Amino acid sequence: MTDNNKNSNAEMSFLDHLEALRWHLVRSAIAVCILGVALFFMKELIFDTIILGPKHTDFWTYRMMCKLSHFIGAGENLCITTIPFTLINTDLSGQFTMHMWIAFVGGLIAAFPYILWEIWLFIKPALSEKERNNTRGFVFFATVLFMTGVCFSYFMIVPMTINFLGSYQVSTEIANTITMDSYISTVTTLTLATGLVFELPIVVYFLTRFGIISPAFMRKYRKHAVVVILIVGAVITPSPDVSSQLLVSIPLYILYEASIFVSRYVQKSKEAGR
Repeated sequence: MTDNNKNSNAEMSFLDHLEALRWHLVRSAIAVCILGVALFFMKELIFDTIILGPKHTDFWTYRMMCKLSHFIGAGENLCITTIPFTLINTDLSGQFTMHMWIAFVGGLIAAFPYILWEIWLFIKPALSEKERNNTRGFVFFATVLFMTGVCFSYFMIVPMTINFLGSYQVSTEIANTITMDSYISTVTTLTLATGLVFELPIVVYFLTRFGIISPAFMRKYRKHAVVVILIVGAVITPSPDVSSQLLVSIPLYILYEASIFVSRYVQKSKEAGR
C-alpha cells in the first residue's frame, strides 16, 4: 500500500507538472494571439513601413551607407539608388494568408519577453534559492539578445541580402519579378533565425551551469567553432554574396568569444560555491 501511494504521488506530481506546463503554454499562446490580432489591424505599418521597408531606397540602412560613402570620400559608390525588382502575388488568397502569417510572426516576436517569463515561471519551482539568484536576469538578458539579433538582421543582413539578390541578373533579358511569398519568407526567416542564434551566450550559461561544457572546452575547439559559425552564416543568408555571410559570421564569432567569458564566469561562481 505504501509503495502504491508513493507511485501515485509521483504520478500525480508528474501530471501536475504537465498541467502547469500546459497552462504556461496556453498563456503564451494567448499573448501571441492578442498581439498578433493587434498587429493584424496595423497593416500599413507592418507591410509598407516594416516588411517592405528594405525594398525602398530611402530605407535607413541605405541612407546611412550613402552618408558613409560620402564621409570616406567614395562619392556615390555605396549609395543604393535603385532596387530593380517587382513584387507580385500569384495566389488568389495569397495576400490575406500572408497578412495573417505576418501578424502571427509579429505577435511571436512582440510576445517573446512574455514567453521567456512563462518559461522562467515554469522552471523556477525546481530551482534552489541559489540557482534562482544566479538566473534572476534570465528573462532580461535573453530578451535583449534576441531583440538585438532581430534588429541586427533587419537593419544589416536583410537589406544587403535583398539588395544583392534583387539586383542580381544573369542577363538583361531576364527581369526580376519576385513573388510576395519568396520576399517575405526571406525577411522573416533571416530575422527570426538571427534572433535565435544571438541567444548563444544564454545557452552557454546553462550548459556550463549543468557541467556539460567549460571555458577550456570552448577555447580548445575555437577553430572548429569558426568553421561551424561560417556554415551557420552561409545557411542563415540565402545570398551567395560573401560579404553577407561575413556580416553574419563576424557577430557570431564575437558572441562565441563573449560566451567563453560567460562560461568562465559561471565556472568561477560554481567553484566559489555561488
